[in-house]
Amino acid sequence: MLEKTMEVFCAQPADGTVRETIKIKGTVVLMKKNVLEFKDVKASFLDRVHELVGKGVAVQLISGVHQDPANGMRGKVGKVSYLEKWATKMSPSLKASETMFDINFEWDESMGVPGALIIRNHHHSQFFLKTVSLEDVPEHGRVHFVCNSWVYPTHYYKYDRVFFSNKSYLPWQTPEALRKYREDELINLRGNGKGKLHEWDRVYDYAYYNDLGDPDKGQDYARQVLGGSKEFPYPRRGRTGRKPTKTDPNSESRLPLLSLDIYVPRDERFGHIKFSDFLAYGLKSIAKVLVPEIKSLCDKTINEFDSFEDVLNLYEEGVQLSNGTKPKNHIPWEMLKELLHIDGDRFLKFPVPDVIKEDKSAWRTDEEFGREMLAGVNPVIISRLKEFPPTSKLDPKEYGNQKSTITKELIEGNMNGLTVEQAVRNNKLFILDHHDALMPYLTRINSTTTKTYASRTILLLQDDETLKPLAIELSLPHPQGESHGAISKVFTPAKNGVEGSVWQLAKAYAAVNDSGYHQLISHWLNTHAVIEPFIVATNRQLSVLHPIYKLLHPHFRDTMNINAFARQILINAGGILEMTVFPAKYAMELSAVVYKNWVFTEQALPADLLNRGVAVPDSSQRHGLRLLIEDYPYAVDGLEVWSAIQTWVEEFCALYYPTDDLVQDDCELQSWWTEIRNEGHGDKKDEPWWPKMQTRAELTQTCTIIIWIASALHAAVNFGQYPYAGYLPNRPTVSRRFMPEPGTPEYAELEKDPNLAYLKTITAQLQTLLGISLIEVLSTHSSDEVYLGQRDTPEWTSDHEALATFQRFSERLQEIESKIMDMNNNKKYKNRVGPVKVPYTLLYPGTSDISKQGGLTGRGIPNSVSV
Repeated sequence: MLEKTMEVFCAQPADGTVRETIKIKGTVVLMKKNVLEFKDVKASFLDRVHELVGKGVAVQLISGVHQDPANGMRGKVGKVSYLEKWATKMSPSLKASETMFDINFEWDESMGVPGALIIRNHHHSQFFLKTVSLEDVPEHGRVHFVCNSWVYPTHYYKYDRVFFSNKSYLPWQTPEALRKYREDELINLRGNGKGKLHEWDRVYDYAYYNDLGDPDKGQDYARQVLGGSKEFPYPRRGRTGRKPTKTDPNSESRLPLLSLDIYVPRDERFGHIKFSDFLAYGLKSIAKVLVPEIKSLCDKTINEFDSFEDVLNLYEEGVQLSNGTKPKNHIPWEMLKELLHIDGDRFLKFPVPDVIKEDKSAWRTDEEFGREMLAGVNPVIISRLKEFPPTSKLDPKEYGNQKSTITKELIEGNMNGLTVEQAVRNNKLFILDHHDALMPYLTRINSTTTKTYASRTILLLQDDETLKPLAIELSLPHPQGESHGAISKVFTPAKNGVEGSVWQLAKAYAAVNDSGYHQLISHWLNTHAVIEPFIVATNRQLSVLHPIYKLLHPHFRDTMNINAFARQILINAGGILEMTVFPAKYAMELSAVVYKNWVFTEQALPADLLNRGVAVPDSSQRHGLRLLIEDYPYAVDGLEVWSAIQTWVEEFCALYYPTDDLVQDDCELQSWWTEIRNEGHGDKKDEPWWPKMQTRAELTQTCTIIIWIASALHAAVNFGQYPYAGYLPNRPTVSRRFMPEPGTPEYAELEKDPNLAYLKTITAQLQTLLGISLIEVLSTHSSDEVYLGQRDTPEWTSDHEALATFQRFSERLQEIESKIMDMNNNKKYKNRVGPVKVPYTLLYPGTSDISKQGGLTGRGIPNSVSV
């Protein structure tokens, strides 16, 4: 940091009075464009020319105390100052890095403490402004501005770029000199709701998911508009303003598939270190390079794995490159080598997934099958079976009798001496239920190359806290029509012979359903999609000066950007998701139907556990509930993290809202909450369960849920993807034929070569290679990740009490880390490691890790849905 000095001299204004003008020294930290965007040194040359002719980067301080009547009673503006030594510090370079500049301000001491600043970029290209710091401001000391924003040349804007110091103010507390600046900034961020939005725009607005299909390419590429209807409700996405398609005026036109220029507000775009570029170009290369290259390879082997050894070779030997076009012609070679694991003439030698590192067959055990419902990649679905046999909530008028055909006689012999009645009464029966969500779509799904079932899996909680599978029911719509109900087959555990092979297939069908539901609902819908409206509303209605903005903003980092990439190449018509997950073209439509049951307040972990019946209320317990499966790693660790978040949010909110009246009277907060309900989640606006936002308790509850979804819930359902599903036989995403019937060639094949029959049933080779490539990217932590309990700048606020409570939050998370490791090392907790010997660390916060190596760690809770 520069040496702190202050010069005082006299200036005589026109009225003859003598005022003291001081010199305030400061520093500005900024970064030029990212390395993969920085293609042309011409912009840098022009910037240096602009410096020579006096068109540099200009900064003016704004008084936070005194108003200027000539400027609409906004704070008085000081003299213009320029960043120093730009030409020498910003010489052309392909390396993106932070640069610190000196700046000196002449400041009229009578104007008091600066509360904001104006920055004007007179250069040819944009830069990322991180921070501005002022030293030795009279009667105040240090003043710090956290900016974290892309600043484009002035001709892109019709208004000044204004940044505020890191103080927090509720709207009514805002100094009068800053009030109009605060209001103007929100107006600028809302835009006018019209026209196409461009890269430099900073507008946050709403739109339906009407850009997934491309009807101009033909009916096969048309997709249902999601949002705005009772049939297909959906959270809103960020508006781009592109024109409608020629074929369907309700659908928005799409960019070319490989374009990554889809609009999101510029500050929401990846603006960090190399991983963000690697992610963007990695997804692009999967679409452009891997698909044809892998397809060429797979065509030569009839698109099948011949044995489990062939699958294992993906991790041990890789795949021989074809003789066709080399991938390196399409994308930067060094980055592609890293993405595709290219070594010589071989590629796709993937890292060994954790699930097969210690034991290559333990994944097939019934114990591991049950354990992963508690500690795997999708531990948020299993529920207690409250009545037997299982029932359905589907409308019998439309779907007929959907009641389960599992009988007592089929399962009681495997229940360790318990009767069904005893097990239900003693909370020992649990179910993984993927029946109601899938049954309405099975006829359409099975009209494609997919051949699958709706499934119910019944499990027994044993005395050692492990789950023992008792039966798997596979159901299809009645051949005479959906209104005639379901036809079902029930399979029970077996270890040997063809019965054992049939049981392994039954588990595979259940796993296929769980994989698809996980990716579409647990992951995409319930974290990525539902959070985006909160991001848009927060930026439209809460000033950066607002304490709740400061609380929530870190938990929104990069989410709009990754969601935009997803709409472009992952969840779009014909995209990677449709290619690799069984609902195929009906995937997103199905997620909209499931969204009908989404309840914001039930996203709170305690409410979710109670709702699924895996916990019961118990005021004597620390979290106000008692887990019915004590060794439930996701729930045990999750409750610790949830409690830490809740305490932090409660303490933080209490600093600014000592009474409920202040919540009610906060105009920005009330506008924010109204917009979330009526616009962001507009299809749910009439639901009775929305908090009223009239009390501190409701504010605390709301913010805790938002942070939980964006951080811990997403971590739990995302970063275990490669460790568990990187080996596709364990988590197949597609089934391509029905269960073999006795007397058929398929059944004979199952008897003769059960492994080959298994591989022919589950995800094909092309889909496997494509799916593994994708989830490896999505399961990787970036090297610059910011984890829960961390901030990207220690001076995110000047409020010392807020910093102190955040420090306590961080320390609490570090205590949780130690507790998790202790439990993982305690052999009495069988579900924490399991037969595959994979410790449960998906809710290990990672707050204390200072190395930040990133990669496939399978641990750490990032602040936001950033991948």
